[in-house]
Amino acid sequence: MTTGQPGTGKAGPAPAGPDAENRPTTATPTRPAGTSDTGKAPVSAKAATTAESSGQHPRSTDGTRPGVATNGRPTGAGATTGDDEPGPATDDAAKANGTAKTSDAAKASGTARDATGTGAPKRGWTNRLTSRLTKRGKAAEGDSADAGAVKVGDPTKDGDPVKDGSPTKDGDTTKDGSPTKDSDTKDDAAKVDAPAKGGKAGRANGQAPTDGETKPAEPDRWEAFASAPEPKPSIVSRASRAVGRFLIHEWTLAALGALALAVLMTWPTLRYPRYTLPQDYWDPSLQAWQMAWSGHILLTDPAHLWQSNTFFPELWSFAFSDTLLGYAPAGMLGSGPEDAILRYNIMFVLAHALATFGAYALARQLGAGRIGAAVAGVTYTYAPWLLSQAGHLHVLSNGGIPLALAMLARGHGWSLRHGYRPERRHDGWVYGGWLVAAWQLSLGFGIGLPFAYFLGGAVLVAVVLFFVRRLRTRRAVPFGRRLFVANVLGGVLFAGVGLLMAFPFFRVTELHPYAERTIEDVSIFSPPASGFVTAPAESWIWGGLHEGARAALPWHPEMTLLPGYVLYALALGGLFFSAWRLRHRLLLLAGVLVTMAFAMGTRFFDGTFTYVPLFEHVPGWSALRTPGRLMLWTTLLLGLLAAGAVTALTDRVRELTAQRIPSWPGPWLRMATLLPLLLVTVEGLNSTPHPVVPTQPAALRAAEGPLLVLPSSQNLDQHVMLWSTSGFPDVVNGGSGFTPRQLDDVRRVSQSFPSQTSVDYLRTLGVRTVVLLRDQVPGTPWEITIDQPVESLGITRQEVGNAVVYRL
Repeated sequence: MTTGQPGTGKAGPAPAGPDAENRPTTATPTRPAGTSDTGKAPVSAKAATTAESSGQHPRSTDGTRPGVATNGRPTGAGATTGDDEPGPATDDAAKANGTAKTSDAAKASGTARDATGTGAPKRGWTNRLTSRLTKRGKAAEGDSADAGAVKVGDPTKDGDPVKDGSPTKDGDTTKDGSPTKDSDTKDDAAKVDAPAKGGKAGRANGQAPTDGETKPAEPDRWEAFASAPEPKPSIVSRASRAVGRFLIHEWTLAALGALALAVLMTWPTLRYPRYTLPQDYWDPSLQAWQMAWSGHILLTDPAHLWQSNTFFPELWSFAFSDTLLGYAPAGMLGSGPEDAILRYNIMFVLAHALATFGAYALARQLGAGRIGAAVAGVTYTYAPWLLSQAGHLHVLSNGGIPLALAMLARGHGWSLRHGYRPERRHDGWVYGGWLVAAWQLSLGFGIGLPFAYFLGGAVLVAVVLFFVRRLRTRRAVPFGRRLFVANVLGGVLFAGVGLLMAFPFFRVTELHPYAERTIEDVSIFSPPASGFVTAPAESWIWGGLHEGARAALPWHPEMTLLPGYVLYALALGGLFFSAWRLRHRLLLLAGVLVTMAFAMGTRFFDGTFTYVPLFEHVPGWSALRTPGRLMLWTTLLLGLLAAGAVTALTDRVRELTAQRIPSWPGPWLRMATLLPLLLVTVEGLNSTPHPVVPTQPAALRAAEGPLLVLPSSQNLDQHVMLWSTSGFPDVVNGGSGFTPRQLDDVRRVSQSFPSQTSVDYLRTLGVRTVVLLRDQVPGTPWEITIDQPVESLGITRQEVGNAVVYRL
């Protein structure tokens, strides 16, 4: 469309863009009757001639945008009915389509045209005449020019225009002037004759095309600036994006961070993972054998899981101590002592990583921020008191406890910060939580039994609170059948695993009643109150400083229970400044004090109101002889209090930095929130020794069982158990939480080996081979008898490496 001075013929650019409707334009000289400035198809020659013969001229307005007149009458909703009376400055169609002012030259031409090219409809009796002539032209076979000559502003089917300038359902345009689904503008001729949107009307030289001449469509001048359509991603790109999103997800980063931290904080565990063990090589050798045995027997003969190859010929010998049965899948990989040591070291590191991740997940679910949750995870895993348990993998394997609690809380839509939110319930998390809890229980009852009773108590409290809330609010609290079924099935699974694990231990108690603990045994391992501020020797920071305090403890490996001075400080601050509500802080404090009282065993008022009732009345509790390990729950609760304090601190820092303009020193303030995390990490540094495990004697690599290895003692027999992972022959040796009387008899009688009495006794037990280790005999009775002849005893003697092998 062109604009210019009236009557001059000079053209100027029309206003374009979103404000085109609000800017008036000047009229342009009219073109011959066969052309159109509206950007639509031109009318036929016959219709144009009729329109010229009518002698009617459009009227221009005072610079506003009127409707186009065809019979001398102004169009629009407020137009007058007089033949020559001017109407209002604008009408509905002009407002909608941005109609421009017509020029003086258009008055002399006898034709009406749309000055803006937006398709403003024409009105009047000439419109009706033009419509009828156009329909007749369509009926004619040869008049192809008339077939597509319907303009956007044409009237409705019966010739009457609609109120707003838009035709009816069967008309040509919609309300905004665009063609409808059934519009005649879909005709091929209209597509050819109509100029491109936004293009100039007519030819570039100002000459109008003759009737029937087609006009090439011009491209949109702004099309080159449009953004290119986004290509459809391929399967590979979609998979790459999914992997990328997974790698940067919070839980992926948390898991990787926990693993990297575990490698660093347990170093040098993985420096020589096939030859060294953390802290010592006694209990770790036993637990390395346990993992190897469970994996081996489940692959070969699962029915004999509890009848291990050690403590021959005892029954249920695998239940003589905590079994780490949950690590059996790892035990299926590799064979022999070196692989068993490697497996142990890997699981040792992974146990730390899982504990950090589980505590982090629990704190996040309860409502803590990321840094606060990280503080809870680090303090739970690397508390100084746990460094003294480096040789007890079944104690360090506690990550399933907070992880299961986090999953159960998530499945029930509950958190400390937000309470119960029914819309966040998900039964899948509930199933997962109970499954993780059952796996944690399978690692051993030393840690799993208190966890089982905690879960039972938590379920009972939750049920009571649920019904109390229902009675108080007088309405049904949403819970859901699916969630109820998930809890029932999950609870049955957890209880079933517990019963299956407990049955062998009950059988051991029946066969060896002297294996039961007494309250006097518990008193030996009960720590005093000073143990809560005393660090073990393995603590890098406090170990040397607390040497005198450890000397005052009767059994310091189980009595140095310092969770960390930084943790104490953060938890104390969390009582006054925290993200948790006051009642939750008080509940956490009460939990800390109660668990500390139970961890003291008989040292807290002789345990009359704490440990002794549990020992006497709670099934299975009598098997727990080290009450100090309940400090695990104290550490977790202290970590949650600390997480609340750190979360409140980070939230406050975020508010302060958001209010500052400019935000400096915002980055420094945010970095300061990492200081608590750094301090608890440094306090958890260790100086744990990693001794080299004694090498397996060559005589045991192909020895046939049942066999006895001499000398025999609690610590040396744990090495023998590890060495027996080469083929798992039956061995009389064994080390556990208690010593069977038969093994005591074997050790006593074999002091005179080789003698007729000892040989006959061993033959009665079914022993066929005896291996005497030369490097262990100095200072023992075998130092004299190891080289004496044995032909008179009916046995044979053979030197194999650094050992003497006797075959009975």
